[in-house]
Amino acid sequence: MTERYLTITLQPDWKSALRAMAKPATADKYQGEVLNFESPGHFFGQLSEKRWEIVRAAQSKGELSVRELSRAVGRDVKRVHEDVVILAELGLLERTESGGVLCPYSSMHIDMYLKAA
Repeated sequence: MTERYLTITLQPDWKSALRAMAKPATADKYQGEVLNFESPGHFFGQLSEKRWEIVRAAQSKGELSVRELSRAVGRDVKRVHEDVVILAELGLLERTESGGVLCPYSSMHIDMYLKAA
């Protein structure tokens, strides 16, 4: 199985970001996956420090229950569950058939370019 990797980008022009993602999608060889945010505010609003901690705790661990994940990060199960729902919607975590979660990416790269207006 191919190791999956993710590039997170900040691209205000979502149409350009979508066109850029189309090239790897049609390639014969796996090119990685892309998650785009339209602004730094949206990025930081969705990916707080506590959510990143959950992603890091799940990365390369295989399937974990939310309870195991909450123990790993030292947080309340209910709050971790709320964050897991958001992280799964973003695609940073995936739900398994048995109800667990996993981080499918062996590596992640954040490509953030800020330019003066």
